[in-house]
Amino acid sequence: MKKILVLFFCLIFHNILTAQIHEIGVFLGGSNYIGDVGKTNYVDPNELALGILYKWNKSPRHSYRFSYTQADISGNDADSEIPGRVQRGYSFKNHIKEFSAGLEFDFFDFNLHEILKRKITPYVFSGLSYFAYEELYVINGETKDDYREGALAIPMTVGIKGNILEHFILGFEVGARYTFTDNLDGSAPKNKNLEPLKFGNLNSKDWYVFTGFTLTYTFGEKPCYCKQ
Repeated sequence: MKKILVLFFCLIFHNILTAQIHEIGVFLGGSNYIGDVGKTNYVDPNELALGILYKWNKSPRHSYRFSYTQADISGNDADSEIPGRVQRGYSFKNHIKEFSAGLEFDFFDFNLHEILKRKITPYVFSGLSYFAYEELYVINGETKDDYREGALAIPMTVGIKGNILEHFILGFEVGARYTFTDNLDGSAPKNKNLEPLKFGNLNSKDWYVFTGFTLTYTFGEKPCYCKQ
């Protein structure tokens, strides 16, 4: 009778019990921006990016992920391959503070409780981000701050990760953010008094990208596994 109850318990609560593990860790890497000033490379980190993250692993294939990341982003027309930008000669620097939440999906089973087995998997992450930045404008070729602002972005991240020690997971990822603002670089100030100063492609939004390593520590109770 006792064995039957244990089996019943495992079958009914299998999805829940296999989820009781967590990760907390750090992100270290670089950032770059894609917009109306400077280079147009999609992945070309030129500023330091730092962050912290937490994951709640709901199954060996997916996790809820929350993170805070901050970084400078910058651009300089002198580094561009577009002759018109080089001749214009604008440059800027902005500071990003981002909160993200969403779902991380592993392509292969990543059972963190099988500690004796080396595991590695590609993964993708997406969700929703909110970030704070400086509203900029350019006057007489000089970029200036107007006020602090916030906007939403959609994170699109691809990466690969593996367990390196019993409780540590190392990953490498590239995460692009499609933002709902066109003024990370000062090209489209929201201040109506500054509308004559707008420049560049006003029909496209700015992007920023975080590229780097994650290192997380795993903890949580071991789940109940039942032989099929």
